Amino acid sequence: MRWLTGWSGLTAADPTLAAVRPIAGTLLWGGPNPLWAVGDWRPDELRLAVLRPGGPATVRGGLDPGDPADGAEHDTPATLRLAVAGRCGATDRELADGLAAARGGALRHLTHWPGSYTVVLRAGTRSTVLLTDLSGAQPVFHTPFAGGTAYATAALPLADLVGAPVDAAHLAARLATPETPETLGDRTPYRGVRRVPPGHALGIRGGRADRTSYLDDPAEERAEAPAVRELTRALLEAVRCRVRATGPADRPRLGVDLSYGTASATVALLAAAVPLPSGPGADAAPERPAARTGAVKGSWARRAEPPEPETLPAVTLGDAEGLALAVHAPRLRHLVVPPVAPYADLADPLAGPLTDEPGPALVDAARYAAAHRLGGADHLTGHGARQVLDGHPARLADLVRSGRSLDLLAPIAALAGADRAAAGALTGTLHTPVTVLRAARRLARTRYADALDDLALQLTLRQEPVPGRTMGRALAADLTWHRPGPAAHLLADEPLAALAQHLRTAARDSAPTEPPGARRARLALHRHAAHYRTLVQATEQHGQRLHAPFLDNQVVRAARLLPDDLRLQPGARPALLAAVLAGAGRTDLPADWGRAPGPDPHDPARRGLRAAAPALADLLDRPLLGEAGLLDTPAARKALAAATDPAQTAPPGTLAALADLLAVELWLRRLAARRPGSSWTGLPAPPRTALET
Repeated sequence: MRWLTGWSGLTAADPTLAAVRPIAGTLLWGGPNPLWAVGDWRPDELRLAVLRPGGPATVRGGLDPGDPADGAEHDTPATLRLAVAGRCGATDRELADGLAAARGGALRHLTHWPGSYTVVLRAGTRSTVLLTDLSGAQPVFHTPFAGGTAYATAALPLADLVGAPVDAAHLAARLATPETPETLGDRTPYRGVRRVPPGHALGIRGGRADRTSYLDDPAEERAEAPAVRELTRALLEAVRCRVRATGPADRPRLGVDLSYGTASATVALLAAAVPLPSGPGADAAPERPAARTGAVKGSWARRAEPPEPETLPAVTLGDAEGLALAVHAPRLRHLVVPPVAPYADLADPLAGPLTDEPGPALVDAARYAAAHRLGGADHLTGHGARQVLDGHPARLADLVRSGRSLDLLAPIAALAGADRAAAGALTGTLHTPVTVLRAARRLARTRYADALDDLALQLTLRQEPVPGRTMGRALAADLTWHRPGPAAHLLADEPLAALAQHLRTAARDSAPTEPPGARRARLALHRHAAHYRTLVQATEQHGQRLHAPFLDNQVVRAARLLPDDLRLQPGARPALLAAVLAGAGRTDLPADWGRAPGPDPHDPARRGLRAAAPALADLLDRPLLGEAGLLDTPAARKALAAATDPAQTAPPGTLAALADLLAVELWLRRLAARRPGSSWTGLPAPPRTALET
């Protein structure tokens, strides 16, 4: 796990604090507000810019020794320092210009460069500002420490620093209401460690932390053609800044992953069209012997042939549909990984990695690690495309609220056609359109306070979600401000009652100004980005970087310009991605690209549950969640028994519930086995239990 950490405004006079530092950390700048980089950072992933009065800004690599005269001890209140960590496509000149503009207080422009990165800005000796990204894939955390504020891009090291116990109430909220800010707030699984929301800046002045939003003003939707052009430009830049990176020479420089459908195929084709760089770390192809020209008899003159372009490993899981979606590309060298079912590595629950936070990726780690082992040093994936590009079902209510009910006809007609083929003419022709339209209008009229009260009632009743028998019913059930998490009905009565009471209290506060569809889509993106971050920490190989260009700020901003009615059209995502590829020069896609029905995406989870049934039963024999009073253990065991019964077909909701639940249990056990305080040196780790309520 790679992370940045530092602190600001410490007032404690304890001289032992001078010896506190992260283990194996590289000091990026010192002084009273130090900053360290910890973990497997590449030289081009850390860049520092310094601006002093009366001179231009200087930029250098964060791992370079630099000029001794440029140390932080020489800083004055007018000195500005900028650290950019991660994959950032800005040039050194752009970093210097951005730092100069930040002197006047402008911060938003620091988030407009291509790539996925974290920005740390230090003004003088008393003020530090950190900027998160819009999706939440690059989070920032903070906690009070020694009279000031400690911050990091990971929560676990901060919990180590201050001896924070696990926050059981937050774990209950994650399982019961995973997309409800009123219950999650800015808390993390560690009590006292706070998360900076996506799209916000953390300012630390005089040791006090303050958060402000840097979100752009709501962008007006553009017409389809200019919106797609902007999306094409943003995605091309996002892919190009990864391709231009130089990585270690012990594996292929660049790889792509075709296990995520049209999104990963799009990223792969864009990456295959960008020339690879040459230089240190490059895996250059050997030169081929030049052919004789034959222009003059007896001549040894030769015509130099250009070297063949380096091939990119294009990895596909054996049970995924990605390989069929990738059209011909000479530079893609297809590698099919034998399928590994979820839950395959849970015979020893402590054998896997300890991630910063729990997430469903923990039960899929072996499945995706097998694919990532064959990938490149920079491995590009299609994660996040669904959340960034698709129209969330609740956006139908946004169309009703804005007086555009006619735009509902196309998506409702597509749903009706699908249900007509699956459930009969009466259901598809009459019941589906009426059900969906009624649900959209009801959501458009529902007050936010009433929605919170309804969610509190659902938690109190502990109703197991009923799977929709048709696509129309399933979509109508999602037309709401809030939905309980799939594992909510498996929690104990006491935590659910506490959450319900909290929701009823929150209903008295002011309502958000966002329409329901835009809000649901934004929160779903944040949740997916958090799951992706857990996947990266659980499966990334040493020296490797996993990339999700769709989660970059530029791509997220470009996608917001897409009209809602375009997003909600049947087959909208494949059509959008085909338009992006056409704009990049790839116009030979088949007409039905991405629209052919694929295999059941839930079948691997069902097979994995059945194969791992004994190990999972042992995991729920004496669960830590049950000891903490969070879990209705008999109900969880019953759900597991039903899902692992070969005679039954577990619905998607049950699969998601068990994935969430078992991931948290796994994470707690691995955290309990870890030695507290092992991220720091010079600070005695306070004793604590694995889970304190």
